[in-house]
Amino acid sequence: MSDLRKGMWCGVGAYASWGIFPLYWKLLSDVPVLQVISHRVLWSSALLVAIVVLSGQAASLRESVRMPGVLRTYALAAALIGVNWSIFVWAVGAGFVVETSLGYFVNPLLSVLLGVFVLGETLRRWQWAAVALAAAGVIWLAVVHGEFPWISLSLATSFACYGLVKKRAPLGSVHGLTIETTILAPAALAFALWCEHAGSGVLFHRATMTTALLIAAGAVTTAPLVMFAAAAQRIPMIWIGILQYIAPTLQLAIGVLVFHEPFTHEKLAGFSLVWCALVVFAVEGFLAHRASAVVAPPE
Repeated sequence: MSDLRKGMWCGVGAYASWGIFPLYWKLLSDVPVLQVISHRVLWSSALLVAIVVLSGQAASLRESVRMPGVLRTYALAAALIGVNWSIFVWAVGAGFVVETSLGYFVNPLLSVLLGVFVLGETLRRWQWAAVALAAAGVIWLAVVHGEFPWISLSLATSFACYGLVKKRAPLGSVHGLTIETTILAPAALAFALWCEHAGSGVLFHRATMTTALLIAAGAVTTAPLVMFAAAAQRIPMIWIGILQYIAPTLQLAIGVLVFHEPFTHEKLAGFSLVWCALVVFAVEGFLAHRASAVVAPPE
């Protein structure tokens, strides 16, 4: 199999995995959210440390941690991903999968705005049009439902800010997530032990399936990351940009078709504006990329 094809399959696998996450976390909806998150952090950290050690990268990771600013950068990333994971797991268990999908539809456009206002990047005319359409869709949803879509925007904002921090971070994805989960692990372990002491801990105290799902949360979290890292190394970023919509599309389908969450005509209208924005953004990006490839001087 060629590197390009392998990269495509890895990309599809990563985003499809993230897309069906609601099915997994829904199975743990009877477990308190903070306990789910604490076990997700602990088992992810254990698995990532094992991967780093077994692949002979422990020494290089220790050297990287000593670099100026590394711990500060990844502490911020850890806080952001911890917030994102907590909101997502809670929202799935509470029956707001459709709202989570909206958050990840909006996320790429919010990332673009952070690029403009934080990194000083510039947007072309049609990119601004896409952002305006997405904003109109979110405002419409807020108006027709009479409440601020905080779940969607919290997920989009936390993950977009996480992406911004990771863009400036000096390490690769596996090393970075290893540091992030290790930073969160002491608090997660302390909370898990406190729950055990208080008699409210669920690990080994519920059905065997619940215990297995909590332990497997580490692999469920890290496997898509490894596939994504493989994809990013092998395929153009514009393809990554298109593949990323697999995840929220699957989340929306699961929310409506599997969990039977309401999807009214008013909600469809708001989502349609966001989808139009994504189409405009994707087409504009593809045309701009093709035009730059044509005018680029031969090497």
